[in-house]
Amino acid sequence: MAKQSAKEIKRIFDSFSKLRVLIIGDVMLDNYVWGKVSRISPEAPVPIVSVVRKEQRLGGAANVALNVKALGATPVLCSVIGVDSAGKHFLEMMEEQKLSVKGILKSRDRITTIKTRVLGNTSHLLRIDEEIDSDITAHETSLFLQSISYLIDTQKIDVIIFEDYDKGLITEPLIRDVLRRAKKLGVPVVVDPKKKHFMNYQGATLFKPNLKELKEGLKIDFDHSSEKELTKAVDLLKSKLKIDLALITLSEHGIYIHGRHVKKRLPAHYRNISDVSGAGDTVVSIAALCLAAGLKPEMIAEISNIAGGLVCESVGVVPIDKNQLMEETISLLVK
Repeated sequence: MAKQSAKEIKRIFDSFSKLRVLIIGDVMLDNYVWGKVSRISPEAPVPIVSVVRKEQRLGGAANVALNVKALGATPVLCSVIGVDSAGKHFLEMMEEQKLSVKGILKSRDRITTIKTRVLGNTSHLLRIDEEIDSDITAHETSLFLQSISYLIDTQKIDVIIFEDYDKGLITEPLIRDVLRRAKKLGVPVVVDPKKKHFMNYQGATLFKPNLKELKEGLKIDFDHSSEKELTKAVDLLKSKLKIDLALITLSEHGIYIHGRHVKKRLPAHYRNISDVSGAGDTVVSIAALCLAAGLKPEMIAEISNIAGGLVCESVGVVPIDKNQLMEETISLLVK
């Protein structure tokens, strides 16, 4: 990769403020119960957590929106929530974060997804999920598409992100319609997939599965430590989906970028890892902004790789710190 100057990297980060990102995906409330553990329950061989504090955060595709906002761009979040107290609280939290609620559909047939994580002595002990993960109805899909179409037609969208958590919002008709509309308008589409609709994103611009999702989605197994086998698997992925760029996150093994003129694994930067939750949200956010800003594939991968590592130093799902990311990028990439 060509050498970058600090001035050029700052210019990249400054350019994010001009971008508007449409995010389509499952949202949820992330609840955290923090406590201390000093003994085992006499009722069962489980730890007793003495609660110290509780916290609620916006999760799922809403965390992608927070990352996009933290990087200086304008997120437009499109999702579905239930007509319940959690849904009401979700909208209040969005407004507190100055996120637009225009793309949020309310469904009387669903509940708002809640993930509750219990942490004792900073260790993650338990997660409790409250959700309905069946597909939204055909009628709701139609209403949702009308909302998305209106937002695309009335706001200049620079890039679209599909943030799929397999909770039922993203369906085949929805994917097909949005990809068709994006292609017609020349808007790049970035996908953070899950297993269910893995093969439905034909023609997307950038596809960002993790290693597990890549293997499950293609229904193959391979030695990911082998550059040759990894490249062969991603060649297969690209041929099946007709995508321009594949960005494979490899956890502690870094990130792999596969484009027309580059096939390369970038090693992970050494980190004091606290929690990997939300790292994928951060990677897809920065990748989408870098793509919309016109960066070359290797630079997209470099900054995404740094960003994914940085958020793992925090406990829980948290958005990236733009200035910290910029300084780290300058530190690692300026020769």
